[in-house]
Amino acid sequence: MNILSVESISKQYGEHPLFREVSFGLNRGDRVGIIGVNGSGKSSLLRIVAGLEPADNGRVVVAGGTHVVYLPQSPQIEPSLSVIEAVFTGASPTIRLLRTYEQISALLVEQPNDKALLDQLNGLTSKMDALGAWEVEANARTILSQLGLAEVIGQRVGELSGGQRKRVAMAQALVDRPDLLILDEPTNHIDTDTIAWLESYLSRSLSALLLVTHDRYFLDRIVTRMIEIDRGKVYSYMANYSGFLEQKAEREARTVAANEAHANLLRRELAWLRRGARARTTKQKAHIGRVHDLMDQRPEMAVRNVEINLEQARRLGKRVLELKHISKQYGARSLIRDFSLELQPDDRVGIVGPNGTGKTTLLNIIAGRVALDAGERIVGATVHMAYYDQESERLDENQRVVDYIREAAELVRGRDGALVAATQMLERFLFPPEAQWVSISTLSGGERRRLYMLRTLIFAPNLLLLDEPTNDLDIQTLSVLEDYLDSFKGAVVAVSHDRYFLDRVAERIIAFEDDGRLVEYPGNYSMYAEYRAQKLNELPKQPKSEPKTKTIESMTFERPRRLNYKERRELLQIESQINELEQQRGELGTALNAAGSDYQNYSRLASELATAEQKLNSLVERWAELAEFAE
Repeated sequence: MNILSVESISKQYGEHPLFREVSFGLNRGDRVGIIGVNGSGKSSLLRIVAGLEPADNGRVVVAGGTHVVYLPQSPQIEPSLSVIEAVFTGASPTIRLLRTYEQISALLVEQPNDKALLDQLNGLTSKMDALGAWEVEANARTILSQLGLAEVIGQRVGELSGGQRKRVAMAQALVDRPDLLILDEPTNHIDTDTIAWLESYLSRSLSALLLVTHDRYFLDRIVTRMIEIDRGKVYSYMANYSGFLEQKAEREARTVAANEAHANLLRRELAWLRRGARARTTKQKAHIGRVHDLMDQRPEMAVRNVEINLEQARRLGKRVLELKHISKQYGARSLIRDFSLELQPDDRVGIVGPNGTGKTTLLNIIAGRVALDAGERIVGATVHMAYYDQESERLDENQRVVDYIREAAELVRGRDGALVAATQMLERFLFPPEAQWVSISTLSGGERRRLYMLRTLIFAPNLLLLDEPTNDLDIQTLSVLEDYLDSFKGAVVAVSHDRYFLDRVAERIIAFEDDGRLVEYPGNYSMYAEYRAQKLNELPKQPKSEPKTKTIESMTFERPRRLNYKERRELLQIESQINELEQQRGELGTALNAAGSDYQNYSRLASELATAEQKLNSLVERWAELAEFAE
């Protein structure tokens, strides 16, 4: 059943067009992810769909009775409310009833003998029975517990940290059980455990989802459809993130072929003109007119990506940085207790842990910004450190973009050793000339982070500290940053909640555990998560290898079983079926993109593609089960 239709909407800010003639629909149960470069209008599109911002033209039609909830990047909650009051501020009848119930219950704590209050509570109880509100309340308390808010349920929102306030807003949105849930960067500023829980919760939810996120694992595991905003146009893909990448590659290959065909035709027509053809006859005039038409047709160009072709890191000696038996506490709370770390010249270290445990404090200690309570910090003589922190949120909004970079360097040295003007380097970071002279206040959150990244990297550091580098950056920029770090000639230490980023970059993980204890694990995030899951499940383990240092707990694994003959045959058959379905999916995706305005054909192809995708996902899951035990 269709619950929402977006019909030919467009949006422009000043001289900057975001998107044109965007149309799509949402049905019950749809899970749609929106991606695009920073500044392309993703958040604006969400606000328009949520009814919080008008489109320049077109309209959004919401089916009658559809309950829509929108969770922005930076939600605003009345600071005087308690956590439980804030969670029950939704608009649905059940939530309104629960809100009243909680208010009267709170009053009865103070006035236990008030007969009028008792009568009201008894009346509410029967209504809650009729609406099934007890189940909603139980679900609400489960959500609060899973989001780490159970212990602060009676506190005022104004007393909470920024991460806690984000989780309160998330609980509020989830508890309200909307028909359509609109989420703008829901994984920003929450830890990996909370992201994993949210992923699991949304995969079971009956709400339709429309979300913007840079978390590629989240997109891959949750959404069934992708919408890409690309230079003002919108492209729809009936696939998760992996399928989107495949279908987009096919679309861009067709675009390149079309551009080449257009260029060849234009060259032939120009050659005809240069041979001296006379423009006297009607036929010849028509031919010349066609040449001008071809010249006016600007073929679609490939998407530009950020170019991080800055000077390679300066030479780094054998000694980088060492922390010896360090400790740090604030008040009675111990954040770091007797921790040691030795960084090597080519280290890639990821730091993980729940919000508020001290991850940023550890980075600040490494950077020398925070004094130690105990222990020693030793820095090598050749270290040139750069710290990509949250400072981008505090940029001078009145300063012009180009002046912010020129303040650091008028000329920037590129990877080939040549000096490049600051304005040219800004262009490589996707700030065209017209965007370089505007004030920073006009930039989106992602554009500010990209600008701050350029300023961080232009000094050619050889020790790079990254504090939540994936917040607010688009997926294209993240991919380029990951490629840059692959070839970075220095050490990298990153705090991040982005599991994909940690899998791509980290080669060892430092995890904040209980009571200020930090434990180091070899490998990337997925290896750490696997070991942690085994530890929690208390599986029997056999030693696999000796630990690298005293801080690394020995990683042990159960010896895997082997496939029997029947399972081997099934595995071979599944691999063949997967290949056939992947080919079918590619053909359907190509046909779908070419369907244009033929709605009946588009609907049929979309249905066939969704069926193929479902079969493929099922086969891949079974293949993964069997392949795990294949020799």
